[in-house]
This record gives sequence, structure tokens and C-alpha cells, in this order.
Amino acid sequence: MIDIFLEGGRALIGTELVETSLLVSGTDIAQVGASRGRTRLAIDARDLLALPGIVDLHGDAFERQMMPRAGVDFPIDVALADSDRQAISNGITTVFHATTCSWEPGLRCADNARSLMEAIERQRPQFAADTRFHLRHETYNLDAEHEMSQWLTEGRVDLFAFNDHMDGTVGDMAKPRKRNRMVERTGLSSEAFDRLVEHVLSRASDVPASVARLAATARAAGVRMLSHDDATPAMRQAYRAMGATIAEFPVNEETARAAAAAGDAIVYGAPNVVRGGSHTGWTRASDMIAKGLCSVLASDYYYPAQLLAAFRLAADGVLPLTKAWDLVSAAPARATGLTDRGMLATGRRADILLVDDTVPLRPQLIAAIAGGKLVHLTDATRLLATAATPREAVVAA
Repeated sequence: MIDIFLEGGRALIGTELVETSLLVSGTDIAQVGASRGRTRLAIDARDLLALPGIVDLHGDAFERQMMPRAGVDFPIDVALADSDRQAISNGITTVFHATTCSWEPGLRCADNARSLMEAIERQRPQFAADTRFHLRHETYNLDAEHEMSQWLTEGRVDLFAFNDHMDGTVGDMAKPRKRNRMVERTGLSSEAFDRLVEHVLSRASDVPASVARLAATARAAGVRMLSHDDATPAMRQAYRAMGATIAEFPVNEETARAAAAAGDAIVYGAPNVVRGGSHTGWTRASDMIAKGLCSVLASDYYYPAQLLAAFRLAADGVLPLTKAWDLVSAAPARATGLTDRGMLATGRRADILLVDDTVPLRPQLIAAIAGGKLVHLTDATRLLATAATPREAVVAA
């Protein structure tokens, strides 16, 4: 690997923005406050922000590359390669693909989840972002329990989430537009979809025991767990007792407060911040952040959102940028147990973004370094002249 020198820039060091230079060697940051020496690849970072790479613990925007329109499929390898480029170009250097394993056929079925997991494993060396598998288990998908237990035991799952969208599914069946969207996604006829939902609901009494078994398997495998859309403090407490210490999108302030009081990581969607509210009409993320009830922002369904959200929070006076950036970098790294990233410090993984913040609310990513490699550059004039190596110096003499 080629060493990289970043000259100047306002780097986020600890909790402060500091004018300094950075030296990258191998996959890590070799020195803060470095001099260039004979580093051959150098980038002019002056007048730019140097920020730790974004860690996205929940993003499912890759589904749009797999199925850009209902019933229109593209190969998984093509979709994942495109998603990798999108993630990197929006500053995401660590991405957890949130893959739903549901009882419904089609895009979110167990077969598709398996194929995604296998494709991620196969393509991982080719990706620019550190790409990981976040398995979202629809708790009514009882038939997939045995296979998911195997995946957990074999170390193939990086995050494991419990989802229960059954109440929402039943409610949406009375809403023609939402019902049609669900049916289209499964590829079933309307009548077949009704029969499937009825069958799945008939097994509701078996769900709690299945959840408990899977949680025990995840604990034994050391896989971090999340619960999704917790509706009450009791629900959050129950999942916490099983080892799920990350609360994804608690649906009300009471539940978020219970999670915060227990020291749980609390995840909301960055699109919620950028848009000024939830598209579902639920909790407003910026309000939760202002109250100290959100510790992580995820891309959710839109890869540009994390970068934009941090600057939106700063512009709106909710948090200074140095603290807002923690929500998209250091905090998700901590929540997922990735202690080697999320900050710019000697010995940490070299995931570094150079950002032009000249235009308010519209940060522009100029360059991204992921794992010590320059993987994205939009302004080649920032490349500095190559330093002479000892051999070249001898030849010149």
C-alpha cells in the first residue's frame, strides 16, 4: 500500500477541530501532526475539514439497486457493487447492509437474505467500504429460525436485529395503496397474500420462544443485537434482558428515555433529521437529539443522509459539528464494537474524509480514504507533486 500524506486541514482530533496534517501508512493513521517526508502520495487538505469516516450500522438503500421497480430485479453482485460506490461517495467507510429475513416471499425472503450474505462474503475484498452483514429477523418468520441460528453460530452475522412489523402489516391491509405495495413486493396474488398473512398470524404464540432461542444463540456467538421500533419501556426492557442493548427507532419519547436511562445505544434515521421529521409521522429525530435521547444516526434508506444530517444539526444549533459528527462516526463504531475506528488518532484505522463545508447545509465530499486506500477523489488538483524517492534522487544526481 502507498503511504498518504494529508497536508493541513481542520481535523477533528478528539472533540476539537485542529489545523494539522495526517500521515497514513498501511491501513492505519501513522501520525497526527506529521511532516511529509518522502511520502509519494500527498493531498492538499487546506481549507477542508478532515473527519473520521462514517459508520452506518443500518442502511437498506441497497434494496433499490436490487429492485429499482416492483418486479424488476437486477443481479445481486451488480447491486452491491453499485451500493458500495454510493456509500463511499457519501462518506460511508463502514457499512452494515441491513438485510431483512422475512416470512414474505420476494425481495425480503429468507432465500434472498442468504444470497445477500453469500454475495457480501464473496465480494467483500472488492468493496471500497468495509462491508458487513446486518441481519434483520422478522420475528414471525419461524421457518427460518434454524438456518439463522447456524449463521449466527458460524460467525456470518455482524449485527442481529429483531423486527416485528406484523401489526403494521395487518393495519396496512386495510389501506389500498400500502396493501398493493406489499403485494407487489411479494409477487403473490392478492388472495395468496391474504392466505399467507392468515397462516403466519396463526403461529403467533410460538414467536416469543423463538425470539428467546435466537437471542441466546446470538449471545453465545458474541453477536451484538438490536430491537426495532420498540413501542414501550417494557418492550425495550424485555429485549435488553435478552442482550439486545441497541434500540433502533423507539417510537415514542417514553421508550427512548427508558433506553437512555439504561445506557442503551439509541438509533434514529438520519433522513429524519435532513427532512425535518419522520416520513411515518413518528418521533422527530432532531428533538430526540436535543434531549439527549439519540446516540446514533443511521442512513436508514438514503445513503447521503448521514453526512447531510450532521451539518444540518450544526446549522440548526442543535449540536456543534464536533458532537454531531459523533452520531455518525464514533458512536456507531462504539455501538457495534468497532474500537479501531470512528476517530482520527495514531494507530486507528485510516478512514478519513476531506469535506468542503463552504456552502451551508451542502457539504461536498472531496476525498475519502478507507482502510488506508484513497478510494474517492473529486478534485484531482488537490494532488500534490510527487516527492522524490531515494532511488530517484540518486538517478537525478
